[in-house]
Amino acid sequence: MSLTWALLALAALVLVVIAVQGYWPLRRGGGERTRTVQAQRSEPPLGEVDAQDAVPSDMPRPIMRAQPRLDALIDALVPLLLEQQVTGEFVILHLPASHRAGSKPFYIEGLSADNGQWEPPQPGQRYAELQAGVQLVNRGGALNEIEYSEFVQKVQAFADAVGATPEVPDMLDVVARARELDAFVSPRDAQLSVTLRSDAVAWSVGYLHQCAQRHGFVPGNVPGRLVRPSAEAGAPPVLTLAFDPQAALADDPQKAAVREVQLNLDVPQTPASAEPFPAWHDAARQLADEMAATVVDDFGEPITLHAFAAIGKELEQLYDQLAAHDLAAGSAAARRLFSG
Repeated sequence: MSLTWALLALAALVLVVIAVQGYWPLRRGGGERTRTVQAQRSEPPLGEVDAQDAVPSDMPRPIMRAQPRLDALIDALVPLLLEQQVTGEFVILHLPASHRAGSKPFYIEGLSADNGQWEPPQPGQRYAELQAGVQLVNRGGALNEIEYSEFVQKVQAFADAVGATPEVPDMLDVVARARELDAFVSPRDAQLSVTLRSDAVAWSVGYLHQCAQRHGFVPGNVPGRLVRPSAEAGAPPVLTLAFDPQAALADDPQKAAVREVQLNLDVPQTPASAEPFPAWHDAARQLADEMAATVVDDFGEPITLHAFAAIGKELEQLYDQLAAHDLAAGSAAARRLFSG
């Protein structure tokens, strides 16, 4: 009898072990699948979400970076005719991976069916028309035949993907426009720079930062660069103060020696109403006084008050010329042209 009960007990124990072993992998596998689904929901991989699907209300919409608006004055425009309206999600899905043709940026906009305004493609919108445009000129020069051909190829591929028909302007006409605009822009690309050279001992990076910050400068995005921000949100800095980036990267900024810095003003980037030239002149004078430095030109010659006054007179004419061609300094068009 005792042997029978022992065998029964052993059989029951084996059944329990088998049941536990079957239950444990099931729980482990189920847990792993649950975690995978949750991860996909919180961070959907780019390109795996159907562009036509609506974004759930409990999920944040993607943040769209601000994009410059197309301008017939400085862009070569290509209308993209559609047979039917398309969604913003559909357009975004097929946008070119790169928005440059050579050194020139290009953009694609849609005519909103809701408000009748041209805008960068946005989720949740429908568009009755599309257009593309490539910038005619930047600091790299005028748009050339190779760049225009590259732009047309990318626009054609995009048009095929969204079912649009592009109306491409003649290459020779576009290139001629670009050269004409460049002939006006190039002589008026004023970037002023002076050097503050130490009269005695070299400055430490820490001392340089302290002096600059007292005059409204803050660290820039790259080593060896301080900027005085614009009062306009998102606008380029009014002034930049640049010095040796190797000194800025030194292990001990207090010991890195700097003997000169460059104070720069990019004239077309800031409106004349902000008085950037007086700010540039005053900053040069005040920093030179505080840091015991001399303000010199590219040839190492001291810059006199008379020379500053002459530069100011020339800038007044430059501002007037730019404004007369609808390219006022600090405008969106001027900032695009005088960049790159």
